[in-house]
Amino acid sequence: MSIVDIVIEDARWDAFGLEPLAERACDAALGTLGLGRDGFSVVLMGCDDARIAELNADFRGKPQPTNVLSWPSEERAADQIGGLPEAPEAGDADEPCELGDIAIAYETCAREAEAAGKPMADHVTHLVVHGLLHCLGYDHVEDADAAVMEGLEVRILASLGLPDPYSDAPA
Repeated sequence: MSIVDIVIEDARWDAFGLEPLAERACDAALGTLGLGRDGFSVVLMGCDDARIAELNADFRGKPQPTNVLSWPSEERAADQIGGLPEAPEAGDADEPCELGDIAIAYETCAREAEAAGKPMADHVTHLVVHGLLHCLGYDHVEDADAAVMEGLEVRILASLGLPDPYSDAPA
């Protein structure tokens, strides 16, 4: 059963291999959180900077491109700053629990990866994990919440053999 329902609006994402990368990233994230892959789904749209700028303007009032946007299917935030969100309940194969939608922009991801000297696949994996965590109720507005979310990102990426994206060490 697939966790990720892919919508490709920019063909470069097909050539990049976004779908298998996203499946692997989401599987690792759900596994690290003890949720397992069965019974959950997320929609991931691979788009370009123009499309994500439009979405960013519509939903956040920021008319410029960004790397990733997330829309949780329901409010799952923790009750207190630095706390853990309540885990969603898994659905079944016929009706998985829909976690939300994620959009990711090709040009911004490529630019950021190049600027950081990281493989684009590593950067995109991080951003997919980041987007999924937002769909699960994690956030980084407050420092304590950011510490929780970033710590999870580091653990999830390490489970995939990827380096800490927050480290200043070269990739």
